[in-house]
Amino acid sequence: MIQPLSIVWDFDPVLLSIGTFDIRYYGLMWALAILIGAWFFDNFCKREGLSQEVSGSIFIYGTLATILGARLGHCLFYDPVEYLSRPWTIITGFRDGGMASHGAAIGLLIGLWLFSRKNRLPYIWSLDRIMIAVGVGGAIVRMGNLFNSEIFGTATTLPWGFEFVRSAKWVHEFAPAAVHPTQIYEALCYLVTFGILCWLYYGRDMARRRPGVLFGIGLIGVFLTRFFIEFIKTEQEAFEVGWTLDMGQWLSIPFILLGFFMIWRGLSRPALTPAQFPAQSRQAAHPTPKKRKKRKREERKN
Repeated sequence: MIQPLSIVWDFDPVLLSIGTFDIRYYGLMWALAILIGAWFFDNFCKREGLSQEVSGSIFIYGTLATILGARLGHCLFYDPVEYLSRPWTIITGFRDGGMASHGAAIGLLIGLWLFSRKNRLPYIWSLDRIMIAVGVGGAIVRMGNLFNSEIFGTATTLPWGFEFVRSAKWVHEFAPAAVHPTQIYEALCYLVTFGILCWLYYGRDMARRRPGVLFGIGLIGVFLTRFFIEFIKTEQEAFEVGWTLDMGQWLSIPFILLGFFMIWRGLSRPALTPAQFPAQSRQAAHPTPKKRKKRKREERKN
């Protein structure tokens, strides 16, 4: 019998160990995703004439909201009994992994709302632009899952199937059959979404002409992808066995519906003209008198 072609994945997820502390590629992928997101927001602010303070502010709000939301989302969506009975493990168990993309999305929505209020920017301004960073960031984080040999798919005979030999789940449930590398599938789809959003933002100026459209397209690109790929993924938790739709799919549905609504809302309204663009960010682009005085003092020192 001819054995189907496959890729044996025997990647060590630990980059460096210092005593009992491990530096994992997964954590580095999260850090890289956050840094790239910060770079994009800095670029948006410079391109649209916003102050450097706005760029620094989004890094703080976005980073904290994403990490806290991702961790709490994993604990509350996938194992609430365990974590609510021992709440300290939400923090102490952080090094063992457990981050949920839907929790990160909810945390980011809250963080951006706080950021927008502080910087007196329209909420939709932040939502449209964050989706560009989410597209590329989501792809990077999925590569972190690949390095961890986790969140893979069901058995396949396709030549690009993976054998995750370091995964106990693969060894016990699938070996020697190869499985779908769903991490790569998702990463590629997120990169396509990222490319479309970049073209709409830089090439068509869609974020300023039709607020809300980029946010909607980003939500659909990320969560509709997640919804369909979940059909060939293995269950992440035992309680999902036998479900028609798993937890990830149920959590994706509200974001998908919101995405379609935002696209309809953005396209059904008249497009803004260039003369209207500054009005959206005038308050952020021109600091308050208190901030202007502080900036003048700093300029005198220099």
